[in-house]
Amino acid sequence: MDTPPPSAVDEQSLAATVARAWSIQLDDIRYVPKGVGSYHWEAHRDGRPAYFITLDDLDTKPWIGRDRDSTFDGLTAAYTTAWVLRHDDGIDAVIAPIRCDNGAITVRLPDQFSVAVFPFVDGQPGNWGDPIDSDDRTRLLHELAELHAAHHGRRSGIRHLPHVLPEKDTLLSALGDLDRAWSGGQFAEPARHALLDTEWRVRESLARFDDLAARLDGARREPVVTHGEPHPGNLIRHRYALLMIDWDTVALAEPERDLWMIAEGDDALEAYTQATGRNVDPTAIEYYRLAWTLSDIASFAGMFRSDHTHTRWIERKWAGFVGLLEGESSRPYGPS
Repeated sequence: MDTPPPSAVDEQSLAATVARAWSIQLDDIRYVPKGVGSYHWEAHRDGRPAYFITLDDLDTKPWIGRDRDSTFDGLTAAYTTAWVLRHDDGIDAVIAPIRCDNGAITVRLPDQFSVAVFPFVDGQPGNWGDPIDSDDRTRLLHELAELHAAHHGRRSGIRHLPHVLPEKDTLLSALGDLDRAWSGGQFAEPARHALLDTEWRVRESLARFDDLAARLDGARREPVVTHGEPHPGNLIRHRYALLMIDWDTVALAEPERDLWMIAEGDDALEAYTQATGRNVDPTAIEYYRLAWTLSDIASFAGMFRSDHTHTRWIERKWAGFVGLLEGESSRPYGPS
């Protein structure tokens, strides 16, 4: 997505914040238009890339908090956990932020945003839908096994993920507003009709989600540290490793929260079972796959009900929305 940087923060003030809080003097910073809800800059020092600056929008992370202050606190805890995983648990696959001079992980700038600085990694970033071959699958599963065994990361103030759908209110609001015209933009009315035609399927999925959530609540399994979104867009190939970025989704949960994204085929997760001795729970796999699907449907519905303009990005989201409503499931990794 070709997202422009927010007008509330300019590159000069961003560089000044990095100099003040991290004592890092930068030659220049170059905006990288990638991601949603976060903005990124490649920062140069001594004529070469040295750091990666992330500006998180505290209004776009409902899975962390319901207001800016709680989201900032949760984001700080998440990035602190990434630091602990890298430096205390010694997990090399974790790309963690650099601490400020005073030991902080994040800096508020201004009220709506949070700044973090990461080391620059000279590698090949992936994209959603990229294929994964058997060697990389095994490599990633071993890295996830190491993450799920993390000892220090469990005690770093990380949140325990409840079995709820954060976007449920958004989805129920859209379902309750199907008898009135939507006026957010060109896709508003088509989205309403598409949701109206498949309302029965969405409501069945919500009921199934609640049933699966109740089962997981009753099982009371011991949670592990999970990344939450180990899809190819959050991986960087560096030499022979797959490095994991974007740790704002880290949480304590069942290991299947990570594993469902790679669970394509009967023996796809065999390397994980061999590495951990832990059997994969198909109920949890189904739950986390369905949670992702319903979250996307809710987010798309909210987007099309709100003001929007016709762009190529919106067209892709529209195609994804229709596919999910027709019963397609999310596929983070494409066929190899």
